Amino acid sequence: MKLPSLFRRTPFRLTLLFLALFVAAASAVLAYVYLASASEARAKARADVRSEVAVLTAVYRERGRDALNQALVDRTIKGGPYLYLLMDEKGEPITGNLNVSPIENYRGGEQWETFRFTDTDADGRVTRTQSLGVQMTLSGGELLFVGEDVGDTEKYLSRLTQALWGAMLMVLLLGVGGGVLLSRNVERVMGRLNRVVAAVQDGDLKARVEVRRSGDELDELGQGLNAMLDQMERSMASIRHAGDAIAHDLRSPLTRMRAKLEVALIDAEAGKIDGVSALEMALREADDLLKTFNTVLAIARLQAAHRTPDPAVFDAAELAADMAELYEPAAEDKGLDFSAEIETGLMVEANRPFLAQALANVIDNAIKYTPPGGAVKLRARRRSSGEIEFSTTDTGPGVPEDDRERVVQRFVRLDNSRTESGSGLGLSLVTAVLEAHGGRVQLDEGPGVYDGFGPGLRVALVLPPAP
Repeated sequence: MKLPSLFRRTPFRLTLLFLALFVAAASAVLAYVYLASASEARAKARADVRSEVAVLTAVYRERGRDALNQALVDRTIKGGPYLYLLMDEKGEPITGNLNVSPIENYRGGEQWETFRFTDTDADGRVTRTQSLGVQMTLSGGELLFVGEDVGDTEKYLSRLTQALWGAMLMVLLLGVGGGVLLSRNVERVMGRLNRVVAAVQDGDLKARVEVRRSGDELDELGQGLNAMLDQMERSMASIRHAGDAIAHDLRSPLTRMRAKLEVALIDAEAGKIDGVSALEMALREADDLLKTFNTVLAIARLQAAHRTPDPAVFDAAELAADMAELYEPAAEDKGLDFSAEIETGLMVEANRPFLAQALANVIDNAIKYTPPGGAVKLRARRRSSGEIEFSTTDTGPGVPEDDRERVVQRFVRLDNSRTESGSGLGLSLVTAVLEAHGGRVQLDEGPGVYDGFGPGLRVALVLPPAP
């Protein structure tokens, strides 16, 4: 599989990348240390030579060539790190501790040169040290060379170079060690991810990634994968439940329709019923089946999406007014007192067709289960919390408090409602619509028992206001 092979390659690549970045950064720092130290040491040597030249040229300007010659003799006898050579106009040596100028091709002016100085100590050992010097022409035409032995500086730079190479070796070791630790950490996390992916591929939707709670990107990846698997499991469970529910609930209507068709066929053969009536009955049964099927699919779609499908901002008061106008004639035909109390300016962000279907289901249930002579009231208002509320209050038999949580589930019908037509999906669809919109359904007792009616039921659909 491509995913596991990718996971196996990732730690090795990560190790190389970490090592390369670590070594590059450390090399840059060490190179800066060397260059800065070498530049500082050589700048100091050049400044020392310039200072010595300034003293000697001041002697020459003030007291002449003989005084400069004497100063060079004194300095040579005294010893020190400096090298001197005073030459006449033709370049012939006059005095100093050098026999010949290290600058072979002198072009005039002030000319610097780096060279190797050879010397013999008291034991007869020959030494060669790195030196730095400058040669110039004095105002009288004489040539003056002043240099300095920078062997100590070079030895210091050599020791610094060795130390930096040792530091580089440590950097490499630390880089390799850090890269190995990092890669093993990543490999462990990727291994867990790989096992979860393999388990899901094998059909185990309950497999989850173990989150270390370290707050890093790998934890975020694991949490994201777990959230995706949670959503997938809910969606698959919803689909399975919908399929099981459809298969369970459609079995009885299909059996009933088949029995009625058989009876209709027998009655038609006996001349008790015509074929048109039998077809009309079959169509009514088929319509009920399609309605149940479409309702279950709508619930599954809403629960799988966990969000509002195609939301739009509109005034819920207008929707409530349309529903009141639509259902008032049906309530009057049944002999019910229907009234509506609707506030204005109830802006919501929702899917209007789904919300209209939910409100229609609630009003239709209130009219269906309220006996003739009773009352149904529709209300749309803004709560003190700012939420938008639709509610219907009726004087029907109501729902016992112990059954109010159960009645919103799919295909649940209470005993006092089995004489009415329906599939038991109305309130479950309403609940799915409200949850998809970030709202909720509340069931409470109605106005109470009076004159043979009640206690009634109050159903409230509560929605968040539009942003």
